[in-house]
Amino acid sequence: QVRLVESGGGLVQPGGSLRLSCVASGSIFRINSMGWYRQAPGKQRELVAVITSGGSTNYADSVKGRFTISRDNAKNTVYLQMNSLKPEDTAVYSCNAQIITSNLLMDNYWGQGTQVTVSS
Repeated sequence: QVRLVESGGGLVQPGGSLRLSCVASGSIFRINSMGWYRQAPGKQRELVAVITSGGSTNYADSVKGRFTISRDNAKNTVYLQMNSLKPEDTAVYSCNAQIITSNLLMDNYWGQGTQVTVSS
């Protein structure tokens, strides 16, 4: 069984910063890509950023230059550093990972989500 657990969300003023973390645990053989998605009320879920096992990254245009995704493979953890936050960044942020389990089955896994609210 594999679990993804996010942390680091909260309330922040416009222009502020937050750092999200997501730890994968369980019967993991290998983690391929890891990423962050977000869903605002009344909107579809969208990709925020993704990072491959080799460290290649891709970002949504709306967060380029403000957000940075990184990962610690030894800790099965992915981070999202969010700077210069705007009210439109308010959403539930969810972690996603493509994981090969110890019985060599590959699947996509999701965390439970963490709320990020940007407001004065």
